[in-house]
Amino acid sequence: MTSAPSLPQLDAGLALRRELIDEIQKIWVGPELTIELLIAALLSGGHVLLEGVPGIAKTTLVKAFAATLDCTFKRIQFTPDLLPADITGTTVLDPRTQAFVLRRGPLFANVVLGDEINRAPAKTQSALLEAMQESQATIDGETVALEAPFIVLATQNPVEHEGVYLLPEAQLDRFMFKLTLGYPEEEAEIRFLETHGRELPTLRPILQRRHLAALSEAARNVHIAPELRRYIVRLAAATRAHPRLRIGASPRSCLLLQSGAKALAFLRGRDFVLPDDLRELARPTLAHRLILTQEAELDGTSATQVLADVLLRVPFTESRGGPPAGPPGSSSRAHNA
Repeated sequence: MTSAPSLPQLDAGLALRRELIDEIQKIWVGPELTIELLIAALLSGGHVLLEGVPGIAKTTLVKAFAATLDCTFKRIQFTPDLLPADITGTTVLDPRTQAFVLRRGPLFANVVLGDEINRAPAKTQSALLEAMQESQATIDGETVALEAPFIVLATQNPVEHEGVYLLPEAQLDRFMFKLTLGYPEEEAEIRFLETHGRELPTLRPILQRRHLAALSEAARNVHIAPELRRYIVRLAAATRAHPRLRIGASPRSCLLLQSGAKALAFLRGRDFVLPDDLRELARPTLAHRLILTQEAELDGTSATQVLADVLLRVPFTESRGGPPAGPPGSSSRAHNA
């Protein structure tokens, strides 16, 4: 039986959240929840898809996040003519030894930015899918493991723009979260105009790679009550039976919702998950996995709207003992974010 995170571990998680947000917001202004979910995905071993119109600093956000980590970082600019070997690498002849050696591509990094991923051809997307799912790459018939941690942070433009293509369902399902970034608020855009042209500060690496495994383990050990597990399953079942959905939430999405909620609770200084954690993560975790019926698509219904309806129809039901709390003997104190 695993033990809940200790108070020093909870303090470390809370401090990490605050420091990363403060550091990233030196050059990127946006919702704190967006940064929280990037950290939660990193601790959970997941990947994140960022969607938004061009020019809203999606790439800036990813580069800022990577700069705060003591990890290797590579960027891949996806284009229609990009080949799998361009991202995985290939074997080349070393003229000095007359032997073939592996020249690794940009996929071999801890943090990989896949810029405009929905411009990539199917073969290249399949190579990326293997890396995201199996943490490995196949190069000239040989399987090469990727170094942990490994996280893909991909950006894409909405499909209404020319030259982009819908990602297949199998590719979308590999992303733990899909975050939709909108236009900045008025004050944030004013700040952007004020700082334009100035030299941007150099961000410092806050999260050391040697500490990441311990933090990830602490997040996995956050307690989730049986009632909350049942709530996750009931939400998934409601999507599968919804008349406006052809395909509902998969068991994989239930696992990701649970692990994401644990990581979010840990970052907020709690050793247990609350119903609000699940409700807050339902949209970024589940919406991009829901497939609408043809009738729903024709009348303009979105998966987000269907999910909102599901959340209203399936309220959380507390047990007779009251709301879910931490495991016996654990601390129920929560930090203020």
